[in-house]
Amino acid sequence: MIRTIIAEDSTIAQNYFFDMLTKDGAFQVLGICSDAFEAEKLCDSDRVELVLMDVMTKNHHSGLAAGKRIREKCKGTKVVAVTSLIDGDVLAAAKAGGADSLWYKDYGTEDLLEVIHRTMEGERVFPDRAPDIRLGEMFSSEISPRQMQVLRRFVMGLTYDEIAAELNLSKRGVRWYMEEIMQKGGFKNRHEMLAAILQNQLIVTTLIDSEKE
Repeated sequence: MIRTIIAEDSTIAQNYFFDMLTKDGAFQVLGICSDAFEAEKLCDSDRVELVLMDVMTKNHHSGLAAGKRIREKCKGTKVVAVTSLIDGDVLAAAKAGGADSLWYKDYGTEDLLEVIHRTMEGERVFPDRAPDIRLGEMFSSEISPRQMQVLRRFVMGLTYDEIAAELNLSKRGVRWYMEEIMQKGGFKNRHEMLAAILQNQLIVTTLIDSEKE
């Protein structure tokens, strides 16, 4: 039996994952918690072999930050991250050490249970890219990497002057990138564009990496 912890703040998702794992017959669920940092503490024991980890858990605690520490401390523990966040930085962080595999809750093309079993057999299973979703009249794939850099800082609350300084652009250049995105998406103004970005979780800036923050 694969000794497992589920870290997920949605009760519905908790129940779904628990039923899926117990019905499979290969897993023993040792505990369910809503906080990634709580799961991290439970992994101090070498009894845990698998953590099914939501990327953003209770209090916006980062499942990937906790997952990275778990993987570093507990060499025999696998971390399978699950998420609805389509932010490309989330996928990059998972591949960079935050998880052994990642599965998209709302956009996954593979069966989660299959991803888990492959992970336990030593594979690292990741999508090639973040999901391509519709934003107004465009798709997220139409946003260039440079435009995404500008957007991310706008979502973080930086002014055009601050964005320009960080990215070595002119203020006029920042405005041009923003206006181009609004035109592509058919947004009436920046507020409408920002609402679409946040609603679709295209950019996430609120994940907390440690309890000290």
